[in-house]
Amino acid sequence: MKISITVNGRQHDVDLPQTNALLVDVLREQLHLTGTHVGCDTSQCGACTVHLEGRAVKSCAILAVQVDGQAITTIEGIGTPDDLHPMQAAFRDCHALQCGFCTPGMIMSAIDLVQNSDSLDNRAVREGLEGNICRCTGYHNIVKAVLQAQESM
Repeated sequence: MKISITVNGRQHDVDLPQTNALLVDVLREQLHLTGTHVGCDTSQCGACTVHLEGRAVKSCAILAVQVDGQAITTIEGIGTPDDLHPMQAAFRDCHALQCGFCTPGMIMSAIDLVQNSDSLDNRAVREGLEGNICRCTGYHNIVKAVLQAQESM
């Protein structure tokens, strides 16, 4: 089966290896966008979070055929090394990562959270990111980064 998707502003016609191929696998294995991580395969950890038509979704829980004709943004599509997205810069500035495995999904979820909230405080950020698991940081600096980025977004 063939699908057509726009990923990070670029059109792709993708031949799916099987009709039950997951979006995360297509992104990683066929489009070689490995910033989207597979952490649990059960949509519990959030490491695979991407934006689908502007909203954060867990790409391990979506079949690739479901996104035919739609726009997807991955961590690779939000900034460059020379021009970081404000959320990426805040994560760097606030030391909001350790091993970095959860960071792409956490950043994608945090961007969606900020874009769809009027005003966030510590508690609202913690609640808004509860679908993303970080096994290293304790979340304090992640919350700090989201609140900092909120000011510049």
